[in-house]
Amino acid sequence: MNFYHSTHRHYCGIDLHARSLYVCIIDQQGEVLLHKEIKARPELLLATLEPFRDDLVVGVECMHCWYWISDLCEEHGIHFILGHALYMKAIHGGKTKNDRIDSFKIAMLMRGGNFPLAYVYPKEMRATRDLLRRRTRIVRHGAMLKAHAVNTLGQYNLPPSKANLNNPGGRSQLTAAFTDPDVQRNIDLDLAIVDCYQHELKKLEWHLEQQAKQHNPASLNVLKTIPGVGRILALTILYEVGDIQRFESVQKFASYARLVKCKAESAGKVYGTQGNKIGNAHLKWAFSEAAVLFIRNNDRAKRYVEKLQKRMNKPKALSALAHKLGRAVYFMLKDKRVFDEQRFLRG
Repeated sequence: MNFYHSTHRHYCGIDLHARSLYVCIIDQQGEVLLHKEIKARPELLLATLEPFRDDLVVGVECMHCWYWISDLCEEHGIHFILGHALYMKAIHGGKTKNDRIDSFKIAMLMRGGNFPLAYVYPKEMRATRDLLRRRTRIVRHGAMLKAHAVNTLGQYNLPPSKANLNNPGGRSQLTAAFTDPDVQRNIDLDLAIVDCYQHELKKLEWHLEQQAKQHNPASLNVLKTIPGVGRILALTILYEVGDIQRFESVQKFASYARLVKCKAESAGKVYGTQGNKIGNAHLKWAFSEAAVLFIRNNDRAKRYVEKLQKRMNKPKALSALAHKLGRAVYFMLKDKRVFDEQRFLRG
């Protein structure tokens, strides 16, 4: 975990909400210079910070509405840092908790060098990344709708359908599968939403790829050289990683991608693992999918996984393969080098 260690004359901790901000500004000695609640408006925040802007750092906890403060600080030359939400449990550990106390604790964490840093994602690529994440949620919801349609057949003891619900022709085969009009209406609702999703997702995926070709075409092409990594996985890895130079080592990258598990130890005893939710869930999904697709129609990769299975079960072998793919991606992006399957499977 990285902590913020730079010293400043003024430290501004903000307890952030969608409609209001609780601002606390302290000096190097820890004396409170300003402590009040304001509305979440750029002009009000700038006016509040103006007397302290000669040497000021602004810190907020990473939550859904930090974008505008980061952009505002960048526009006006104010140093901004983002706090890792899961590591900032110190602001919730007191006997009493409210916005005023939280903003003061954030400021004190910055002053004391204990502010856990999160990555301030670049403004230029941020909206595209959020759009890609939205696509993932829509695809998963579409999968739930298709699963509901299939499960309804079993609910009414009907023979399973061999139709491919990913295709319009396959979905049309379920338009008259039930005699009960209400049950059929239920299925028609699922299929109508899936049809809409399929139509919109095609346009969305084309748009995302065009954006990636403008933001970082070289890295996108490098990622596509991995067997099994297609357009969506390459886009996911590209936008979730951002700038690969922000990772000092491959170990830190693997940890960020949730490809390693950390032991919980005390007095020489191991109590299992912890911190499994710290890291990027989207990268974890992407590398897990890439590991499964990598061995599909690839005999050499299958033999490699079988070799791993002599020491572990298949799920752990696939996790090890995902970890290995993650390490390979780190060096591929760092060196702008295409995937070398022979070298990859040598180890």
